[in-house]
Amino acid sequence: MAEDENPRKKLKALEITCSSADCKSGLHCFRTTKKMKTANQAGRCRYCGAELIDWQRVRRRDLGDSVFTFDMLKFELWRHYYWHIPIDDKAINHARRKGKAGMRVAAEKRIRSSVGSANPYRDGMQTPKTGNVLYYAQHATSTCCRKCIEDWHGIPMQQDLDEGQIRYFKDLLMLYVEERLPFLTESGELVPSRRKNLEG
Repeated sequence: MAEDENPRKKLKALEITCSSADCKSGLHCFRTTKKMKTANQAGRCRYCGAELIDWQRVRRRDLGDSVFTFDMLKFELWRHYYWHIPIDDKAINHARRKGKAGMRVAAEKRIRSSVGSANPYRDGMQTPKTGNVLYYAQHATSTCCRKCIEDWHGIPMQQDLDEGQIRYFKDLLMLYVEERLPFLTESGELVPSRRKNLEG
């Protein structure tokens, strides 16, 4: 395949943020504003007012109901994007090297370090967009920052995550990883490093 025929080269990057929406396409933004809280409108799309999420069910944080939770998350444009965007090669190779066992350890460590404590420094900036499949997973499952965790999972920003919550979020990340990268082996595999092209 010629370089100009590569489908990834033709994809134009979407300029979306966690507060973007495309309501006409059924992709909303449920990020709560202070004004919405004051008006008792939390849980609705901030743009069109759609009420699509069964918040009580999602906030039970029941891993056995994760398919429903994931279906609800996909109503939000930002989450939907991270369920469908191609995962970059660096992230895939990193996950292949670690395998599922290594990714489980890394997922728990990631949850503890990025969102485990109340009011982390520069909340909303602690989860990069690419480079590690766990970053994709955090955005897709709304575990990328404390504000998103509060909006979607009902855990106040001022409260440290407890061990059960950390375990639940780690398991959500792993469900995402296993769905998006079903070819991962349990204990990892040898993947040669990709050398950076120093020319051009």
